[in-house]
Amino acid sequence: MASFASLQAVNLTLRRRGTRCGIAEPSGEPAPVGQKTRYDDGLAARVFMGLFARKMDKFGSKKKNKETKEKGFWEYDYESFVEVSKRVMQGRSRLQQQEAVREVLLSMLPPGAPQQFRKLFPPTKWAAEFNAALTVPFFHWLVGPSQVIEVEVNGVKQRSGVRIKKCSGCVGMCVNMCKIPTQDFFTNEFGLPLTMNPNFEDMSCEMIYGQAPPAFEDDPATKQPCLADICSMSSPSSPICPKLEA
Repeated sequence: MASFASLQAVNLTLRRRGTRCGIAEPSGEPAPVGQKTRYDDGLAARVFMGLFARKMDKFGSKKKNKETKEKGFWEYDYESFVEVSKRVMQGRSRLQQQEAVREVLLSMLPPGAPQQFRKLFPPTKWAAEFNAALTVPFFHWLVGPSQVIEVEVNGVKQRSGVRIKKCSGCVGMCVNMCKIPTQDFFTNEFGLPLTMNPNFEDMSCEMIYGQAPPAFEDDPATKQPCLADICSMSSPSSPICPKLEA
């Protein structure tokens, strides 16, 4: 967990210097559904997005403009991060997309990190609530504004939920590049169950630490059609987003 702790320390230091990312909308809230939210990404957000995006870009489509100059870590923003994700999706099946994200996540950890995580955070109520509390301040750069909420896990109420205010407008990207690989990573690699429930009506999402995710075929998110009014890659004629098919 050395890298995890150091990541938190660097993030906290940069946040203290006023480099935390934030919403640039006048209201201070995400833009309405169907409209892009403007973000004021600080140095910390850009550096972390750059690190993650560069890892992802190794799996991206090779069809790039030869004149395109490689970006520095600090030159990435949310929109360029989304573009990298789109390139990773191109030419890959659902399972291949999810595996690419898994490999990226593992590549960002030192050897033995998952085993250390399991020792420090066994699947208990405390571990679930602690990780929920960490998600809000330390992963603001990745998921945007969020807040800890009370949820019910196996009949027990606990503050191990995180509500993300607004996420991607692409169903396939949401499920294949975020929801499924993140659930799988925490549940199977770290040993801490996690379920993510995207709301495709207001584009918010709930993360529930401590709750085992449903099987793919039983998950309502995998039956979702494309959001034709929002997603530029949508297939309106399909009853289910084609990117969710094997």
